Amino acid sequence: MNFEKHILVTGGAGFIGSNLCVYLVHKYSNYKIINLDALTYAGNLENLKSIENAQNYVFEKGDITDESKVNALFEKYKFDAVIHLAAESHVDRSIRNPLTFVNTNIVGTMVLLNSCKHYWQDNLEDKLFYHVSTDEVYGSLGEIGLFTEETPYDPRSPYSASKASSDHLVRAYYHTYNLPVKISNCSNNYGAFQFPEKLLPIFIHKIKNGEKLPVYGDGKYTRDWLWVEDHCSAIDVIFHKGKVGDTYNIGGFNEWKNIDLIHLLCDKMDEKLNREIGTSRESIIFVKDRAGHDRRYAIDASKLSNELGWKPSLQFEEGLEKTIDWYLANSDWLENVTSGAYQEYHKEQYGNVL
Repeated sequence: MNFEKHILVTGGAGFIGSNLCVYLVHKYSNYKIINLDALTYAGNLENLKSIENAQNYVFEKGDITDESKVNALFEKYKFDAVIHLAAESHVDRSIRNPLTFVNTNIVGTMVLLNSCKHYWQDNLEDKLFYHVSTDEVYGSLGEIGLFTEETPYDPRSPYSASKASSDHLVRAYYHTYNLPVKISNCSNNYGAFQFPEKLLPIFIHKIKNGEKLPVYGDGKYTRDWLWVEDHCSAIDVIFHKGKVGDTYNIGGFNEWKNIDLIHLLCDKMDEKLNREIGTSRESIIFVKDRAGHDRRYAIDASKLSNELGWKPSLQFEEGLEKTIDWYLANSDWLENVTSGAYQEYHKEQYGNVL
């Protein structure tokens, strides 16, 4: 079968990446989607069961820092575009082991950029390197204000610093080598297949099992939340309609303080588990704050909305319902990824307070 485009998706077995692969494979039968993932702790091929036999999808195991592997894939598939999501992404892990984040997020991005530059240098027409980044590169906000595409970078953790570095490298290749690039910076995602060191899946798991619910600091850290499938639709719009060389912020227009979100989650879980409303709130405990904890993130996604017509499809409470229902219906998936090495990490991260 002849395909109109061959698209490399890096990190396609992770949370956002797997949702994106499923989205693209189902929507674009004329695109061949090649998923490159190293299958580290957060990569899970179970996320991709629904498309593993699709004609327009293939999985390749490999690390983006492996230059020979990346080049071999460019030779094999003649990629027309790269959507780059592969990254170490958890702030707590970056504080414990920053060098891993530098290697994957900076060196890995460089390897991909160099391969694009080499294989596309004779014909850049209809080629694209799309870099998926985070709102954390902008630092921390006070009580008011929003991150825009013009907000100066001010990363506060090894994770956000490594992502900021990769953003700068992508822009450098655009300006220096004319490599066609686009960048998006997104707020907190939630939804199906999220690795349970992130707030919602870990708390759903703990509430279901009657465990303590550890909340950092005073719990008043504020984040903007976006349903992962809305993130996928935004990537789709930017990929096809966004201006080459531009950056687009993606957000849910949906700010929540952590403690308020946790209260809502507790109450919805009590309802679904037929417990008295308020039962799960009693398990909340406040633990020592993490280092470099940014107080507030909030995205201004008006450029994406005004220029490209994108808006999130779900309000948060509806998305939260869908997310809870998915994790309760897929308890085997959650149990599988919360065993073994994950338990050791969790013990190290939170100590014996749990």
